[in-house]
Amino acid sequence: MIQQIRTSAARAGDTILGDAMGACALAVMLVGALYLPALL
Repeated sequence: MIQQIRTSAARAGDTILGDAMGACALAVMLVGALYLPALL
């Protein structure tokens, strides 16, 4: 199972970075949306 994870991670090297950036962007938008009512 570990070998399968390593193989798939090696094949998807470029997309992992993009996915991580997208997840961070979603987290920032979520936190911003939660704090927005307190600012208004």
